Amino acid sequence: MSTQDSPRRAVVIGGGIGGLAAAALLAAEGWDTALFEARDELGGRAGSWEHEGFRFDTGPSWYLMPEVFDHFFRLLGTTADRELDLVPLDPAYRVYSDPSTGLDPLDVRSGRAAATALFESVEPGAGARLDAYLDSAADAYDLAVNRFLYDTYETTAGLRDPALLRRMPRLAPLLTRTLARHVETRFADPRLRQILEYPAVFLGGSPYGVPSLYHLMSHLDLDDRVLYPRGGFTELIRAVERLAEASGVVIETGARVTSITTEAGAATGVELADGRCVSADLVVSGADLHHTETQLVARAEQTYPEEWWRSRTPSPGALLVMLGVEGALPQLAHHTLLFRQDWRAGFDDIFGPHPRIPDPASLYICRPSATDPNVAPPEHENLFVLVPVPADPSLGHGGIDGDGEPRIETAADRVIAQIADWCGIPDLASRIVVRRTVAPGDFADDLGAWRGNALGLAHTLRQSAVFRPRNASRTVDGLSYVGASTLPGIGLPMCLISAELVVKRLRGDRSPGPLAEPARV
Repeated sequence: MSTQDSPRRAVVIGGGIGGLAAAALLAAEGWDTALFEARDELGGRAGSWEHEGFRFDTGPSWYLMPEVFDHFFRLLGTTADRELDLVPLDPAYRVYSDPSTGLDPLDVRSGRAAATALFESVEPGAGARLDAYLDSAADAYDLAVNRFLYDTYETTAGLRDPALLRRMPRLAPLLTRTLARHVETRFADPRLRQILEYPAVFLGGSPYGVPSLYHLMSHLDLDDRVLYPRGGFTELIRAVERLAEASGVVIETGARVTSITTEAGAATGVELADGRCVSADLVVSGADLHHTETQLVARAEQTYPEEWWRSRTPSPGALLVMLGVEGALPQLAHHTLLFRQDWRAGFDDIFGPHPRIPDPASLYICRPSATDPNVAPPEHENLFVLVPVPADPSLGHGGIDGDGEPRIETAADRVIAQIADWCGIPDLASRIVVRRTVAPGDFADDLGAWRGNALGLAHTLRQSAVFRPRNASRTVDGLSYVGASTLPGIGLPMCLISAELVVKRLRGDRSPGPLAEPARV
């Protein structure tokens, strides 16, 4: 790849996957690229923590949209299979309901035949309805990838394409109806509804708030496969870091950028906390967009000033509980979901007018030791528990071995007791040998996350696609953005695409689809 007649020096702020991917692509384009990460490790939200023989991913743990990863790696002359050891999960995940309902846990397996058979076994007639639902989800996913996700929206040409306009009669209801309504008019069993509605949390929202276009997410876990990169998601970060450095990127950790310098309305570089000034013709910020706009750029040059954020919706915050447990835990799959009975009330606790930590919670458990023996010592298990909570740093901070703030540790105790009760592991608490909690206060302090949110800007209708913050400043030439708060959205694949959008803008490519891949050798 090459970009002609353009400035050659680029600085990238932040070593999350978006920043690393942008740096790698820019270097491959011929830019002299440096990346500065404030923390001592790379990965951002996709971090890693090691303690007493356990290694925990501290963020993303679902490998979805594999074709996006494949495309990114091919842009850099390699493949996902060459860089990662990807393992398909079977079951894709397990679902537990509140024991008071008397409902049995369900193992969800990927593949149309397995998914429709499961739905039919739970609710007669639901198999055929799921078949139609997944046809629609696959169509919506194809539309998203080819028309929406890779569009910089510098023009509306893609949105005015006659082929897209012909689909508007089917598309419009998916934009005006919530995901919950879309699901609940089709399925009656609460477990089936929850299986189809829970992906809203991956999008940083509630099924009662995100548009039903996002039923496309069910194509990913039910039609497609759920994969796991052996070694954990830190291996994905290492792979992108490796490719960035191979392309010539100079990476510095422990290097905090304190401001973006400008002259005559154009970015000229960055200043660092150690007093250095680094000049650049292009600055790409992978820091949290709110932090970038309100802390790194002068007020007169902010595209998204503080008042803009007052009317925006963050994703939920998160209470993370990382547990090293002695002995086996066959009750848990690699991915396990616990769904409370009063489903909507749980989302009201997070997004409603009186936010609080839900109790009981609908929560997610990752047990990577089910698949990967290297993440825990022999005869031990590794658990990563994520509890969606309000995006509010005042909820407090976590800590190691129970030394977080009392409110957070008490909530973690309740979560451990809930897992023990719902999943039939009565001695779980007594078997814990390593414990760490992370809370919204930590997300705010450690990652600069706006309001301590865990994922980015929620995918409400007014924060999706053309309505989402663009990847370039409107007021400062040569300032671009990557990450979960900008186009196209939340999640590792979206962050990879956001990096590609930076390159598309530099090339003047206003097409709605992905960049052409280099010829395979």
